[in-house]
Amino acid sequence: MELGISTFVETTPDLHTGEVISHAQRIREVVEEIVLADRVGLDVFGVGEHHRHDFAASSPAIILAAAASQTKRIRLTSAVTVLSSADPVRVFQDFATVDAISNGRAEIMAGRGSFIESFPLFGNDLKDYDELFEEKLDLLLKIRESEKVTWTGKHRPAINNRGVYPRPVQDPLPVWIGSGGNTQSVIRAGVLGLPLVLAIIGGRPIQFAPLVQLYYKVAAQSGHDISRLPVASHSHGYIAADTETAADTFFPSTQYVMNVLGRERGWGHYDRASFDAARSFEGALYVGDPETVAQKIIYLRKNVGVTRFMLHVPVGSMPHDEVMGAIELFGTKVVPRVREEILEWESTL
Repeated sequence: MELGISTFVETTPDLHTGEVISHAQRIREVVEEIVLADRVGLDVFGVGEHHRHDFAASSPAIILAAAASQTKRIRLTSAVTVLSSADPVRVFQDFATVDAISNGRAEIMAGRGSFIESFPLFGNDLKDYDELFEEKLDLLLKIRESEKVTWTGKHRPAINNRGVYPRPVQDPLPVWIGSGGNTQSVIRAGVLGLPLVLAIIGGRPIQFAPLVQLYYKVAAQSGHDISRLPVASHSHGYIAADTETAADTFFPSTQYVMNVLGRERGWGHYDRASFDAARSFEGALYVGDPETVAQKIIYLRKNVGVTRFMLHVPVGSMPHDEVMGAIELFGTKVVPRVREEILEWESTL
């Protein structure tokens, strides 16, 4: 089982001082976090694309490229690339470049995005939300398949036998489908035989098990070797030496972000009771001491079927040393515990 970190490179106010970290400083911190994740043995680090003031990563590929030359083993992925409002040619070129710098460790996690700021920014109409993604994913996959591309679509100028460069080290360059749990996204990934990432940030993770089963069923019916198709999950969390410290440290900034988003989207107020319910054993928050978090990941692997877990930390801005501490505990304490039990469990299947 692969284990890693994801971040949106948040820049929300410090709840004690009101200070907002600069985008430049937070980007440099994230590069340090990726380097640490590599050093402590994590498998993957993902950076999400956003185009708003409270997130600093509008171009994940550039951040990942900065970390690529300073790391040796960790895989480097977007989380996600908002493909609907992007140019697939440039997306492929950017990640092929990261693949070159990292010598074959780049991945693209393609999604429609749950934030919409990039659509008007790049001149796209939200009424074309689904159509844009389908068309641009088709082009991205054609570029991945062949050096020379001929393609015609509705929302982008046609390409007539043009080469797209550089070509990546990996053949093919991994492309994952990111989904918040939409059935059609899961089916699309299965039909195409692409790895699937599920954002499990609310409710009970066990409720996603039928989606994983559907994905593998559709993939098998579509002629794909399901033993070669991983499923990842992405969930909020934080690790500290003891569970109460982890909860008390992680809650304030998480509450801030959840309520900002809640006001934008019409969600109910996020309070400590909601937070504590979500960090229960069957909840979607992975907050606690190393053993607590390890056991929840083990449960997820055994009962939902995911083969990669990505801990999203932080949700709102936290001191850099606290984030680094959580990453170090994840790599040095949680990862060995999870791998030991999962290997033992898989050997009995």
